[in-house]
Amino acid sequence: MARKSRLVSLAASALALVCAVAYAGSAPASPFKVDKELFKFYPSLIVYEKSKAGFTEPETCAGCHEDKYKEWNGSLHSMAFVDPVYQGELNKAVKAVGHDISRQCEGCHSPAGVVTGEIKGPGLSGLSAVAKAGVSCDICHSISALNHDKTPTKEPENGSFVIKPGEDGKDGNAVLIKHGPLKPSDECGGGFHECRQTEFHQKADLCASCHQVYHYDKHFPIEATYNEWKHSPYAQKDIHCQDCHMVGSDAFVKVADTMTKPERKDYRHYFNGANYLLYYLGSQAAQKAGDKDQAARLMAQYDMAVKRLQKAAELEIEPVYRKGALAEIRVRVKNMRAGHNLPTSLTNIRQMWLEVVAKDEKGEVVLATGAVGPDGSLSDDARLFNSDGMGPDAHFAVDPWIITAFSKHETIPPKGYRDVHYGITAPKGSAKLTIEAKLRYRQADQKIAEALLKAVPKDIDLARDYGLTAIPVLPVVDMVSLKREVSAVK
Repeated sequence: MARKSRLVSLAASALALVCAVAYAGSAPASPFKVDKELFKFYPSLIVYEKSKAGFTEPETCAGCHEDKYKEWNGSLHSMAFVDPVYQGELNKAVKAVGHDISRQCEGCHSPAGVVTGEIKGPGLSGLSAVAKAGVSCDICHSISALNHDKTPTKEPENGSFVIKPGEDGKDGNAVLIKHGPLKPSDECGGGFHECRQTEFHQKADLCASCHQVYHYDKHFPIEATYNEWKHSPYAQKDIHCQDCHMVGSDAFVKVADTMTKPERKDYRHYFNGANYLLYYLGSQAAQKAGDKDQAARLMAQYDMAVKRLQKAAELEIEPVYRKGALAEIRVRVKNMRAGHNLPTSLTNIRQMWLEVVAKDEKGEVVLATGAVGPDGSLSDDARLFNSDGMGPDAHFAVDPWIITAFSKHETIPPKGYRDVHYGITAPKGSAKLTIEAKLRYRQADQKIAEALLKAVPKDIDLARDYGLTAIPVLPVVDMVSLKREVSAVK
């Protein structure tokens, strides 16, 4: 009996070992299942309901909606696909991981170009006006439904909307159908298209489709602007993306300060955001093309973007004393008016930082940190409010097709703040110090911007199209500055 018991025990142990080895050798199942029957353009999550109805050029829309067309025509949405920085990134992505994966980017930067199969890689040559128009009138107003609950993560990501320019009529002809937030009048569409009301066109859920960018395979949120808003006081007060980004500067400030929606008359198709660099490049291209009106529109948007940045944050400076002597300076950075984190979007690329200078009564510098060099390089001691990406190997990474996690994430939430402490000792004999703090912002690290602009496809000539004979030092916006005198002793 004892021998038989030992044999049974040995057999059970062997079976357990075999099972353990088999389990260890099998790949872990991904928690994110992809319905590729539904998402035929994966990793873009657009669903295209095709019919005889095609997409309409924005210039056609201008025939009846001239004012809205002009507002859109100076917007970031209008330049989403032709943006040279984006094209440089797309070109790098295709070379690194192939076009199938980069379709994730194209799906939001030119949805029509993706679903029609027109876009087959980076570059602009041979593309129709509809494809090059990026996020045009007909893109947003052809969205008939949202698929946020059907994505691999069961939340918005990578273009999770249904796009349907129209449908086949009973007579076999195409019927154009456009969606919007208002109840249509009997005359809506003027016989050119039908009008249908959709509630989500005035909600952040619409914007979420493309302003939540996830890794194409691991579904890690590389950009989480919508989630930042959703978890903020703005969402709780029913203030949506449109209430801040589809209004002018004064209305934007009023909305953020009072947490009340704009009046109906205040809404515009500006879609204005912080990317002042693209407005500037677009204006340069318009000037090269001889279109003075377009250049002026883009510079107006540039000014609006700078004003928006300069209204977004506030600073506080407080001295910290130990044993009666000045020991630290605390600088508090407050996100006052952005309905998402500061900065947002590609937080591992965007740069928002503090430059702090302290001087004694003689004007001698006691502390200096966060300076930008003549070549655009940022000092290593600068206190950045950003993210550091890393790949599956837990090593630092910048490229979005590699990043599957953040090793650091230090952006500032809506209506929130972050404190930065600087150790400081007043020179002997000094009674006071003057502290100046600046919160500064630019679109990207200088070297990253240079690499992207140098990677643009061959059919984009920066000198010919934008007047750039060399990669310039990126412009920096001073979002807010504050100066305060503090005593050396308490």
